[in-house]
Amino acid sequence: MPLPYLVHIHYRRPPDREEVFVQRLVWDAPEVKITLAEDVPFDPPIRIKGQVVLEKGSAAVWFTFPGRWHDIGRFHRADGALTGIYANILTPPVIRPGGIWVTTDLFLDVWVDRRGHLSVLDEEQFREAVDRGWITPREEDMATRELGWIQEEHKAGRWPPSVVEEWTLERARA
Repeated sequence: MPLPYLVHIHYRRPPDREEVFVQRLVWDAPEVKITLAEDVPFDPPIRIKGQVVLEKGSAAVWFTFPGRWHDIGRFHRADGALTGIYANILTPPVIRPGGIWVTTDLFLDVWVDRRGHLSVLDEEQFREAVDRGWITPREEDMATRELGWIQEEHKAGRWPPSVVEEWTLERARA
């Protein structure tokens, strides 16, 4: 199927929620799949550390790494300005025929602001999910390991991977 085409990402949020995000697949390689979400409907805006990172009309370039326990998004405001890099810790996506992807949120998130400072988000939600049994002990272990790996790679200057810098919003739109 020629690019771009639409994928439907079934994003499960324990214990019982699921959202389906429809995005354009703009790059499809074995090691990374890149999608573009445009005109996101966030009203009120999403704020991290007091700063608006996504708002109505924003765009995000998403990087899905088959087999990895996280994905990465380049977040932009409605005017196109890059606000930072966001990562969801999640189960490796199951990629089905017909552009259907399925993954489960494991609550932990990572934010890298424009200065390169990394913050871990939603640790309280993660603890609650663990305590309530919404995620399995294996998922807890893998989420914790993935977070630690991201932190170490970031500290060493290897995360986010270079593909995230290479695929700007402008490139994804082209």
